[in-house]
Amino acid sequence: MEWCLETIFNKLVLTTILFGLTSCQNSGFITPQTQIINATLNSSSAEGSSNFSHDGRYLIYTSDRNSQRSVLLYDLRSRRLIPLPGLNQAGSMQSQADISADGRYIVYVSEQLGKTDIFLYDRLAAKSTNLTNNFIGEVRHPSISGNGRFVAFEGNRSGQWDIEIYDRGLGIDLSLPNNLSNPLDAE
Repeated sequence: MEWCLETIFNKLVLTTILFGLTSCQNSGFITPQTQIINATLNSSSAEGSSNFSHDGRYLIYTSDRNSQRSVLLYDLRSRRLIPLPGLNQAGSMQSQADISADGRYIVYVSEQLGKTDIFLYDRLAAKSTNLTNNFIGEVRHPSISGNGRFVAFEGNRSGQWDIEIYDRGLGIDLSLPNNLSNPLDAE
């Protein structure tokens, strides 16, 4: 009798799940199905902390794929992951990423130098720069302005968590929405 009730319960649960999945089909979700291979948005590992570029083309997020916390970039237009050579360092965690308006600049937290630091990755140059190397204290939750000039983050150098603002200066290449000559659009 117990086996029979368990079987009926399992069938009821399965029917409820299947009904829930089919009822969400036309609800606006465009999320691709989870795949075992690491070539798409979701995998069998934990994914989270996502942010969109200004126009919604790029989605930057954190993933625990390959047993390492990494920053990944998904292009919604081509529906594929975009390589970020040099960003994710072996033996360290990269997380809490944000992206500039046109997707050129990415800020993130990394522990690659033995303490948490805020790094800025330039996709055009495929190079990361440590913005908080000389910052005394811990850092977390960076965000970048749309044009890529300013980076805000939380820092605790005063003994409490405060908002810090880093100005990259006037002489930088700006990241602008709807930039028709954006070399990253060729991807």
